[in-house]
Parts: sequence; C-alpha cells; structure tokens
Amino acid sequence: MFKFCKTQLWECSRTLSDVAMGRKPAETVIRNARLVNVCTHEILDNIDVAISCGRIALVGDVAHCIGESTKVIDAEGQLIAPGFLDGHIHIESSMMTPIEYAKAVIPHGTVGIYYDPHEVCNVLGLKGVDLMAEEAEKTPLKAMLTTPSCVPAVPGFEDSGAEITAADIASEMKHDYTVGLGEMMNFPGITASAEPTHNITGETLKAGKIITGHYSIPETGRGLNAYIASGVRCCHESTRAEDALAKMRLGMYAMLREGSAWHDLQEVSKAITEHKVDSRFATMISDDTHPHTLVANGHLDHIVRRAVSFGIDFVTAIQMVTLNCAQCFQMDHELGSITPGKCADIVFIDNEKDIRVTRVLIDGDVVAENGKLTIDLPKSELPAWALDTMHVGETITPETFKVHTDKVGTATVRAIEIIPVHVGDYERHVELKVENGELKSDVEQDVLKTFVFERHNKTGKHGVGFVKGFHVKCGAMASTVAHDAHNLLVVGTNDEDMALAANTLIQCGGGECIVQNGKVLGCVPLPFAGLMNTKSAEEMDELVENLGKAWETIGCDIQSPFMTMALIPLACLPELRLTDRGLVDCTTFSFADLEVE
Repeated sequence: MFKFCKTQLWECSRTLSDVAMGRKPAETVIRNARLVNVCTHEILDNIDVAISCGRIALVGDVAHCIGESTKVIDAEGQLIAPGFLDGHIHIESSMMTPIEYAKAVIPHGTVGIYYDPHEVCNVLGLKGVDLMAEEAEKTPLKAMLTTPSCVPAVPGFEDSGAEITAADIASEMKHDYTVGLGEMMNFPGITASAEPTHNITGETLKAGKIITGHYSIPETGRGLNAYIASGVRCCHESTRAEDALAKMRLGMYAMLREGSAWHDLQEVSKAITEHKVDSRFATMISDDTHPHTLVANGHLDHIVRRAVSFGIDFVTAIQMVTLNCAQCFQMDHELGSITPGKCADIVFIDNEKDIRVTRVLIDGDVVAENGKLTIDLPKSELPAWALDTMHVGETITPETFKVHTDKVGTATVRAIEIIPVHVGDYERHVELKVENGELKSDVEQDVLKTFVFERHNKTGKHGVGFVKGFHVKCGAMASTVAHDAHNLLVVGTNDEDMALAANTLIQCGGGECIVQNGKVLGCVPLPFAGLMNTKSAEEMDELVENLGKAWETIGCDIQSPFMTMALIPLACLPELRLTDRGLVDCTTFSFADLEVE
C-alpha cells in the first residue's frame, strides 16, 4: 500500500487518541489559526491543530496537548488550509526531473501530485516510468502514479519508443505507488468498444483503481455517456463551460485546466460561476507547466488566485485543489482536509486576497517557509540509457526538407492552424506557389513547412505538412518535446535553417532550439529522454527565457509558442495533426493527403 504518510494510521491510532485526550503531548501544535474548513465550506477563527506521527490528532483547543518537547507554531491569525493536490500533471512538461520539480512546487503549497509520465514512457517505456518513480520517492512530495494508458497515444497513427499493453497495465497496477490509470486518450477506442482499449481500462478496474480521462471533443451526448460508463472517473480536456458542466452532471470529475499554455480556466469556470450547481465534482489542475510559470507565478497557488479572479469563491477554490481532488481518487480518508486522523499536510496562507503561501507542512514537518525549501533534497542521478535516445534513421540535410509536387503553378494543401493558448487547432486549405516542382513555406500567408522525424528506432520515417499561426518571418524551430510520441519536430521558413535546427538537437541529445540564417539563436538541451534536464527551475527558466527571446527575434509573438508547437503531432486532439506517418484527420481518425484535390 502506498504510504500517504510517514506513519500508517493503524500504526499510530492509539497515539493519536492519547494526544487528543491529553494523555500524551503532541509533537507539534499550530495555534491561533483561521481554518479553511473544506468539509463545511467555512473559515473558522482561533483554531488550533495538534499533530503526532505525521498526522492530525485534534482540531480545536490544543492547550492540553502541549508538553515540554512540543513544537509550537504560532499562525498569528493566518489561514491554514489542507496541502494542495494536483489531480493531473506531466512532470516532463516542466523540463525538470521529479526531484527538481518537487523543489519548485512544494514552496507553493503543493504536497501531492497525481502524475502521468506518458511522455517519458513513449520514449523509454515502463523502464522510464520506474525511473521517474524512483526519483520522486527521494522527495517528500506525494507523487502518486497514474500509469500511462496510451503508448502510443493513438495506435496506428505514429511511431513511439514503446508500446503499453493490457498485460503491462495489470503488472503496473500491483505497484504500491500506482493509484490509477493515466489519461485514456484513446476515447474513440472506448466509445467503439475496441477490445484492446477496454482491456487496458478493465485491468485498472479489476485492481480497484481510478481511470483518468481525456475526452477532448465538444460532445456531451451518447459518446460522453459511453466514455463515463466505461469507468472513466475524471477529465481535464474541457475547453467550454458546457462541457465541464455536462461532465459534472454525469458524475464525472471535471478537472479545470490552467497550464502555462492552456488557459482554459476563465471559460470553464463559468460552469460554476454562472450556474447554481454543487462544485464537489470540480477540481483544478495544471496539466503542463513551464519552468517560467513555476518560478514567476507558482503552481496551484497561482491557479487558485486565477480562479478567484474569475469569480470562484475562495473556499470553493481551495476545495477544488484539496478535498475534491482527494475524493476523486478515493483518498479523502488520508488526504484533502485538516481533520483528525488525516495526514498533517498543511498550507499557511497570508490572506484570502493575495493567497501567498508562507509555510508548508508535509506529514507534520515544516518543508518550506516564505517561498523557500527548508529541507535538503539530493541531485538527480540518471543512468546512461536514459540519456541516449536520439536514434534518427536518416542523415538530415537541407535536401531532406524539399516537398515535391506534380502540380504546376499552384497547389492547395492542408495546413494546421494553431490556436494560441489552447490545445485545439483548425484544418485550413491554403494555396501555395509551386517553384521548380516544390512546395515551399509562404511567410506572407504565415504558412511554414513542418516535418516530424521518427527518432526512436532508426526507421527513417518522416511526415510532411504545413502549419499556420506562428507569425515567424525567417528561421526554424525544432523540438523533441512533441506530444506524445516525442519524435523530432521541425518547423521553419527555409530548408537550411530547418536542417541545422534538427541536427543541433540530434547532437545535444534532444531538446528545443531556434535557428536563423545559419545561426543557433537559442537552445535548451533536454538529454533525459529528450524531455528533461537535471538543472533547477531557476536555471531552466533562464534557458527557456533566452529561447523566448529567440522566438521574438524570428517574429513569433504568441504566448508559450513551444508548448503550442509541441501539440502539432498529437493525434488525439482535433482537428488536423502531423505525425511521423503523415497528416491525421483527428475528426475521422484517418490519414489525410497533404494536397487537396
């Protein structure tokens, strides 16, 4: 059984009773606090808390619980709330290892995460997942694994570095730290009653664990009902208020997302603010968070502030990152509230307006104060096999990027038009000039050539397409952060810069880079699976900031462009995507021709 606390309740139940009754002194007490009671949706003044064995023994007056060795923390009238829980995140999106990620988020009040490492799994398989779990166990952050369910994301449409089967899921569910199944992105497989897909979810249900979801289409009828009926408990893919509301009404936890690039909260929060509904089936999650967001704004504390600014009541917002999340994963007997017997995971907040976290306790221990860790954590130590993942099966030169056509004069092609700060895109048909039998990028129309190279098994496969919406005037961008197979993605205005960008990443073991006129303007090396680095959040923030300046230099003016670019190959999101196998129509789940007849 996963140890949610340093002491299991059965091991210390007598001690907690003794402390509550005054027969034994508490190890720690908190005095003079304003309690955010998420059980009753109220703030209670002048509340004390007694703690022993890493758990809460008493909430109320603790005068009789104080002994000579008891540590007394005076809250001085500050708010105390349960430690924050993120119900759906990908650590890899922070570009940091689990250890460095924990260092970044704990000071912001995050005590637990339900993480889905399907990014690293697509590259390194379950061996990579186990490595992530081993890293996470070296920190006090409660890292609860939801085993990747869709590797590859949509079978048959891309090539990844691994494949997950129902037998793998059955094995993974036996781990103590596995609490559920990662987002089931293959919703077409669920709604079509595909046996392999239902076998994967079935193994999770047999184990009595939670299936997390990914229902990304704006449909709330038979498809959504079929998806929920299969056992999927939550979904973070709502982009419309009506989608989130429909899910809650059907008993599904609607996870309202506010990541670095996916700013859905303002819209989906209307499911609560504009309707008289109970919010117990609403949680808030980050999904993907860039190092700059963590350093500059915070984590769940930032999302709570955003929620309040959009009209969600403060206590309701706190419930959505504590008790509601714990209930979603059927763990509210251990986590999510400041009540007797629960883990002593407590966040101190200065006031309801600023929502600044001033102190964090995990299992009764002070782990952060005033935005800084108060404990030492080790540096990440990674094996060589996790750092050797660039296996492109062809020599990439400028000639590689030539797109030939039989058309004369002009040709109409399908293009992917991105939607900044949102996960969706549009299929557009654009007319391009044909020069010497080739289709080229058209800066005037804001249309850029796009390639995806298989980089796991040296197959030599690559897909070709065009993308619209980045506003780049001259240059190329390359990334191995390319959801979800994380092949080598290259976008650019000219073949020479595209070749240099691709080869730069091959040489440095993966990452993100920008090139203009034969010069590398910025590069973020990500040698761990082509997705992460062992540097700190502050160091990664500096690297990413320099890359952001390079984006501006080549003309791009959208927010978090690399995170938006990374979704170009994600074939489980509408409407049009590009993988190493070609263009995918994600409304019909079929391959599409580049040229429109």
